Amino acid sequence: MSIPAFSDIAKSSNDLLIKDFYHTAASNLEIKSKAPNGVSFNVKGKSTHDSHTAGSIEAKYKDDPSGTFFNHLLFLIRSPVDTSSNISYQTLLRPGQASLLMFYRRAGLTLTQAWTTANVLDTKIEVENQLAKGLKAELLTQYLPKSNTYGAKTNLYFKQPNFHGRAFFDLFKGPTATIDAVLGHEGFLVGAEAGYDVQKAAITRYSAAVGYTVPQYSAAITATNNLSVFAASYYHKVNSDVEAGAKATWDSKAGDKAKVNDRGIAAVAYNVLLRPGFTLGLGASFDTQNLNEAAHKVGASFTFDA
Repeated sequence: MSIPAFSDIAKSSNDLLIKDFYHTAASNLEIKSKAPNGVSFNVKGKSTHDSHTAGSIEAKYKDDPSGTFFNHLLFLIRSPVDTSSNISYQTLLRPGQASLLMFYRRAGLTLTQAWTTANVLDTKIEVENQLAKGLKAELLTQYLPKSNTYGAKTNLYFKQPNFHGRAFFDLFKGPTATIDAVLGHEGFLVGAEAGYDVQKAAITRYSAAVGYTVPQYSAAITATNNLSVFAASYYHKVNSDVEAGAKATWDSKAGDKAKVNDRGIAAVAYNVLLRPGFTLGLGASFDTQNLNEAAHKVGASFTFDA
Protein backbone atom coordinates (compact mmCIF):
# COMPACT_ATOMS: atom_id res chain seq x y z
CA MET A 1 0.00 0.00 0.00
CA SER A 2 1.40 3.40 -0.98
CA ILE A 3 2.16 6.02 1.65
CA PRO A 4 -0.53 8.77 1.69
CA ALA A 5 0.15 12.50 1.82
CA PHE A 6 -0.11 14.19 5.21
CA SER A 7 -3.56 15.62 4.45
CA ASP A 8 -4.80 12.14 3.42
CA ILE A 9 -3.88 10.18 6.56
CA ALA A 10 -7.54 10.29 7.64
CA LYS A 11 -8.90 10.44 4.07
CA SER A 12 -11.04 7.28 4.19
CA SER A 13 -13.18 8.42 7.12
CA ASN A 14 -13.27 12.05 5.95
CA ASP A 15 -14.53 11.03 2.50
CA LEU A 16 -17.19 8.77 3.98
CA LEU A 17 -18.48 11.46 6.35
CA ILE A 18 -18.13 14.52 4.11
CA LYS A 19 -17.76 13.64 0.43
CA ASP A 20 -20.75 13.08 -1.87
CA PHE A 21 -23.33 14.72 0.41
CA TYR A 22 -25.07 16.78 -2.26
CA HIS A 23 -27.30 18.93 -0.01
CA THR A 24 -24.53 21.50 0.55
CA ALA A 25 -25.41 23.07 -2.83
CA ALA A 26 -28.71 23.42 -4.64
CA SER A 27 -27.27 21.94 -7.83
CA ASN A 28 -23.95 20.89 -9.32
CA LEU A 29 -23.11 20.25 -12.94
CA GLU A 30 -19.90 18.71 -14.29
CA ILE A 31 -19.16 17.80 -17.91
CA LYS A 32 -15.98 15.98 -18.92
CA SER A 33 -14.82 15.31 -22.46
CA LYS A 34 -11.63 14.52 -24.37
CA ALA A 35 -10.77 15.76 -27.86
CA PRO A 36 -9.09 13.52 -30.47
CA ASN A 37 -5.79 15.38 -30.01
CA GLY A 38 -5.64 14.35 -26.34
CA VAL A 39 -6.86 17.60 -24.76
CA SER A 40 -9.25 17.00 -21.85
CA PHE A 41 -12.00 19.50 -21.05
CA ASN A 42 -13.87 19.86 -17.77
CA VAL A 43 -16.79 22.28 -17.37
CA LYS A 44 -18.14 22.84 -13.85
CA GLY A 45 -21.12 24.81 -12.57
CA LYS A 46 -22.52 25.28 -9.06
CA SER A 47 -25.59 26.98 -7.64
CA THR A 48 -25.75 27.56 -3.89
CA HIS A 49 -28.82 27.72 -1.67
CA ASP A 50 -28.49 31.52 -1.46
CA SER A 51 -28.78 31.81 -5.28
CA HIS A 52 -25.08 32.41 -5.96
CA THR A 53 -23.67 30.70 -9.04
CA ALA A 54 -20.10 29.90 -10.04
CA GLY A 55 -18.50 28.01 -12.86
CA SER A 56 -15.27 27.24 -14.64
CA ILE A 57 -13.94 25.69 -17.85
CA GLU A 58 -10.70 23.75 -17.73
CA ALA A 59 -8.47 22.36 -20.49
CA LYS A 60 -5.64 19.87 -19.85
CA TYR A 61 -2.99 18.62 -22.27
CA LYS A 62 -0.26 16.08 -21.52
CA ASP A 63 2.84 15.94 -23.72
CA ASP A 64 4.19 12.46 -23.08
CA PRO A 65 7.97 11.91 -23.08
CA SER A 66 9.33 10.65 -26.37
CA GLY A 67 12.60 10.24 -28.26
CA THR A 68 13.34 11.98 -31.58
CA PHE A 69 16.30 11.28 -33.85
CA PHE A 70 18.27 14.50 -34.11
CA ASN A 71 21.32 14.16 -36.31
CA HIS A 72 24.04 11.93 -37.72
CA LEU A 73 27.55 13.37 -37.45
CA LEU A 74 31.11 12.29 -38.07
CA PHE A 75 32.87 11.75 -34.74
CA LEU A 76 36.14 10.19 -33.63
CA ILE A 77 35.64 9.43 -29.89
CA ARG A 78 33.53 6.76 -28.23
CA SER A 79 31.11 8.37 -25.72
CA PRO A 80 28.93 6.61 -23.12
CA VAL A 81 25.15 6.78 -23.18
CA ASP A 82 23.83 9.06 -20.44
CA THR A 83 20.26 7.95 -19.70
CA SER A 84 19.75 10.61 -17.02
CA SER A 85 19.89 13.50 -19.50
CA ASN A 86 17.18 14.60 -21.91
CA ILE A 87 19.85 14.63 -24.65
CA SER A 88 21.66 11.30 -25.12
CA TYR A 89 24.20 10.22 -27.67
CA GLN A 90 26.23 7.18 -28.62
CA THR A 91 28.92 6.38 -31.15
CA LEU A 92 29.18 3.74 -33.82
CA LEU A 93 32.78 2.81 -34.73
CA ARG A 94 33.75 1.16 -38.01
CA PRO A 95 37.10 0.82 -39.78
CA GLY A 96 37.97 4.32 -41.00
CA GLN A 97 34.73 5.84 -39.74
CA ALA A 98 33.04 6.84 -36.50
CA SER A 99 29.44 8.05 -36.20
CA LEU A 100 27.58 9.97 -33.51
CA LEU A 101 23.88 9.33 -32.97
CA MET A 102 22.13 12.02 -30.94
CA PHE A 103 18.67 11.75 -29.44
CA TYR A 104 16.45 14.28 -27.70
CA ARG A 105 13.74 13.12 -25.29
CA ARG A 106 10.90 15.53 -24.54
CA ALA A 107 10.55 16.00 -20.81
CA GLY A 108 6.82 15.30 -20.82
CA LEU A 109 4.87 18.32 -19.61
CA THR A 110 1.23 18.51 -18.53
CA LEU A 111 -0.46 21.87 -19.08
CA THR A 112 -3.79 22.72 -17.44
CA GLN A 113 -5.63 26.03 -17.82
CA ALA A 114 -8.94 27.05 -16.26
CA TRP A 115 -11.08 30.18 -16.66
CA THR A 116 -13.70 30.83 -13.98
CA THR A 117 -16.82 32.97 -13.85
CA ALA A 118 -14.95 35.18 -11.34
CA ASN A 119 -12.75 36.19 -14.31
CA VAL A 120 -9.67 34.36 -13.02
CA LEU A 121 -7.21 32.54 -15.28
CA ASP A 122 -5.41 29.64 -13.59
CA THR A 123 -2.50 27.84 -15.25
CA LYS A 124 -0.64 24.75 -14.05
CA ILE A 125 2.46 23.13 -15.56
CA GLU A 126 3.52 19.70 -14.26
CA VAL A 127 6.67 17.62 -14.74
CA GLU A 128 6.76 14.14 -13.20
CA ASN A 129 9.59 11.59 -12.88
CA GLN A 130 11.93 13.66 -15.07
CA LEU A 131 14.09 15.54 -12.56
CA ALA A 132 14.29 12.45 -10.32
CA LYS A 133 12.38 9.21 -9.90
CA GLY A 134 9.34 9.80 -7.70
CA LEU A 135 9.59 13.61 -7.92
CA LYS A 136 6.78 15.72 -9.34
CA ALA A 137 7.12 19.49 -9.80
CA GLU A 138 4.29 21.95 -10.43
CA LEU A 139 4.19 25.63 -11.33
CA LEU A 140 0.84 27.33 -10.72
CA THR A 141 0.07 30.85 -11.87
CA GLN A 142 -3.04 32.98 -11.46
CA TYR A 143 -4.03 36.12 -13.35
CA LEU A 144 -6.89 38.48 -12.50
CA PRO A 145 -7.43 40.80 -15.51
CA LYS A 146 -9.82 43.14 -13.67
CA SER A 147 -7.26 44.14 -11.04
CA ASN A 148 -4.21 43.23 -13.16
CA THR A 149 -2.78 41.14 -10.32
CA TYR A 150 -0.75 37.97 -10.48
CA GLY A 151 -0.03 34.98 -8.28
CA ALA A 152 2.53 32.21 -8.54
CA LYS A 153 3.12 29.03 -6.57
CA THR A 154 5.56 26.14 -6.84
CA ASN A 155 4.75 22.68 -5.50
CA LEU A 156 7.03 19.67 -5.10
CA TYR A 157 5.93 16.08 -4.41
CA PHE A 158 8.36 13.27 -3.64
CA LYS A 159 7.21 9.67 -3.19
CA GLN A 160 9.22 6.59 -2.28
CA PRO A 161 8.06 3.17 -0.99
CA ASN A 162 8.08 4.29 2.69
CA PHE A 163 8.03 8.08 2.33
CA HIS A 164 5.75 10.81 0.98
CA GLY A 165 6.87 14.42 1.18
CA ARG A 166 5.44 17.66 -0.19
CA ALA A 167 6.53 21.29 -0.31
CA PHE A 168 4.32 24.24 -1.29
CA PHE A 169 5.79 27.68 -1.97
CA ASP A 170 3.76 30.88 -2.46
CA LEU A 171 6.16 33.14 -4.31
CA PHE A 172 4.22 36.43 -4.10
CA LYS A 173 2.62 36.25 -0.66
CA GLY A 174 5.28 36.33 2.00
CA PRO A 175 6.91 34.36 0.37
CA THR A 176 5.63 31.43 2.41
CA ALA A 177 6.42 27.73 2.47
CA THR A 178 4.45 24.75 3.76
CA ILE A 179 6.27 21.43 4.07
CA ASP A 180 4.88 18.09 5.20
CA ALA A 181 6.18 14.53 5.31
CA VAL A 182 4.84 11.07 6.14
CA LEU A 183 6.82 7.95 7.01
CA GLY A 184 5.19 4.54 6.82
CA HIS A 185 6.04 0.96 7.71
CA GLU A 186 3.73 -2.07 7.58
CA GLY A 187 0.60 0.08 7.81
CA PHE A 188 1.82 2.40 10.56
CA LEU A 189 2.01 6.08 9.60
CA VAL A 190 3.55 9.12 11.28
CA GLY A 191 3.56 12.58 9.74
CA ALA A 192 4.18 16.25 10.45
CA GLU A 193 3.51 19.59 8.77
CA ALA A 194 5.00 23.06 9.22
CA GLY A 195 4.42 26.48 7.68
CA TYR A 196 7.16 29.10 7.37
CA ASP A 197 7.04 32.81 6.48
CA VAL A 198 10.28 33.85 4.77
CA GLN A 199 9.78 37.59 5.30
CA LYS A 200 9.03 37.18 9.00
CA ALA A 201 11.57 34.36 9.39
CA ALA A 202 9.11 32.54 11.62
CA ILE A 203 7.18 29.26 11.74
CA THR A 204 3.53 30.17 11.25
CA ARG A 205 1.84 26.83 12.00
CA TYR A 206 2.55 23.18 12.68
CA SER A 207 0.62 19.92 12.88
CA ALA A 208 1.22 16.22 13.50
CA ALA A 209 -0.58 12.94 12.88
CA VAL A 210 -0.30 9.21 13.44
CA GLY A 211 -2.33 6.46 11.81
CA TYR A 212 -2.68 2.83 10.91
CA THR A 213 -4.04 1.70 7.56
CA VAL A 214 -4.85 -1.71 6.10
CA PRO A 215 -7.24 -2.50 3.21
CA GLN A 216 -10.17 -3.33 5.54
CA TYR A 217 -9.93 -0.49 8.05
CA SER A 218 -7.93 2.57 9.09
CA ALA A 219 -7.57 4.76 12.17
CA ALA A 220 -5.91 8.13 12.62
CA ILE A 221 -5.26 10.78 15.26
CA THR A 222 -4.42 14.29 14.06
CA ALA A 223 -3.32 17.40 15.94
CA THR A 224 -3.71 20.55 13.84
CA ASN A 225 -3.80 24.32 14.37
CA ASN A 226 -0.50 24.36 16.29
CA LEU A 227 -1.42 21.15 18.12
CA SER A 228 -4.55 22.73 19.61
CA VAL A 229 -7.28 20.89 17.67
CA PHE A 230 -7.31 17.09 18.01
CA ALA A 231 -9.32 14.66 15.93
CA ALA A 232 -9.68 10.88 16.09
CA SER A 233 -11.22 9.01 13.16
CA TYR A 234 -11.99 5.42 12.26
CA TYR A 235 -13.03 3.80 8.98
CA HIS A 236 -14.13 0.21 8.36
CA LYS A 237 -14.98 -1.36 5.02
CA VAL A 238 -17.43 -4.07 6.06
CA ASN A 239 -17.91 -5.41 2.53
CA SER A 240 -18.16 -4.12 -1.03
CA ASP A 241 -21.54 -2.49 -0.27
CA VAL A 242 -21.20 -1.31 3.34
CA GLU A 243 -18.76 1.17 4.85
CA ALA A 244 -18.75 2.64 8.35
CA GLY A 245 -16.87 5.57 9.84
CA ALA A 246 -16.73 7.87 12.83
CA LYS A 247 -14.88 11.03 13.79
CA ALA A 248 -14.56 13.03 17.01
CA THR A 249 -12.94 16.47 17.38
CA TRP A 250 -11.73 18.33 20.47
CA ASP A 251 -10.54 21.94 20.50
CA SER A 252 -8.30 22.60 23.50
CA LYS A 253 -8.87 26.35 23.20
CA ALA A 254 -12.65 26.13 23.22
CA GLY A 255 -13.11 24.63 26.68
CA ASP A 256 -14.00 21.08 27.63
CA LYS A 257 -16.87 19.77 25.58
CA ALA A 258 -17.90 16.80 23.51
CA LYS A 259 -20.24 16.82 20.56
CA VAL A 260 -21.86 14.41 18.21
CA ASN A 261 -23.84 16.23 15.54
CA ASP A 262 -24.43 19.06 17.97
CA ARG A 263 -26.91 20.86 15.66
CA GLY A 264 -29.11 17.81 15.21
CA ILE A 265 -28.59 17.70 11.45
CA ALA A 266 -29.17 14.38 9.69
CA ALA A 267 -27.97 14.01 6.11
CA VAL A 268 -28.49 11.34 3.47
CA ALA A 269 -27.03 10.94 0.01
CA TYR A 270 -27.56 8.69 -2.98
CA ASN A 271 -25.78 8.43 -6.32
CA VAL A 272 -26.40 6.16 -9.27
CA LEU A 273 -24.80 5.55 -12.66
CA LEU A 274 -27.81 5.97 -14.94
CA ARG A 275 -25.84 5.01 -18.02
CA PRO A 276 -22.14 4.95 -19.00
CA GLY A 277 -20.86 8.53 -18.66
CA PHE A 278 -23.84 9.93 -16.73
CA THR A 279 -23.97 9.94 -12.92
CA LEU A 280 -26.82 11.41 -10.87
CA GLY A 281 -26.40 12.35 -7.21
CA LEU A 282 -29.18 13.33 -4.80
CA GLY A 283 -28.83 14.58 -1.25
CA ALA A 284 -30.86 16.04 1.59
CA SER A 285 -30.32 17.28 5.14
CA PHE A 286 -32.94 17.53 7.87
CA ASP A 287 -32.94 19.58 11.05
CA THR A 288 -34.16 16.97 13.54
CA GLN A 289 -34.67 19.62 16.23
CA ASN A 290 -36.94 21.74 14.01
CA LEU A 291 -38.79 19.31 11.79
CA ASN A 292 -41.73 21.70 11.31
CA GLU A 293 -39.55 24.58 10.09
CA ALA A 294 -38.18 25.23 6.63
CA ALA A 295 -34.59 24.51 7.61
CA HIS A 296 -34.13 21.42 5.47
CA LYS A 297 -31.98 21.36 2.34
CA VAL A 298 -31.95 19.27 -0.82
CA GLY A 299 -29.43 19.16 -3.63
CA ALA A 300 -28.62 17.40 -6.88
CA SER A 301 -25.48 16.69 -8.88
CA PHE A 302 -25.15 15.85 -12.57
CA THR A 303 -21.87 14.51 -13.98
CA PHE A 304 -21.36 13.81 -17.69
CA ASP A 305 -18.16 12.04 -18.78
CA ALA A 306 -17.86 11.68 -22.55
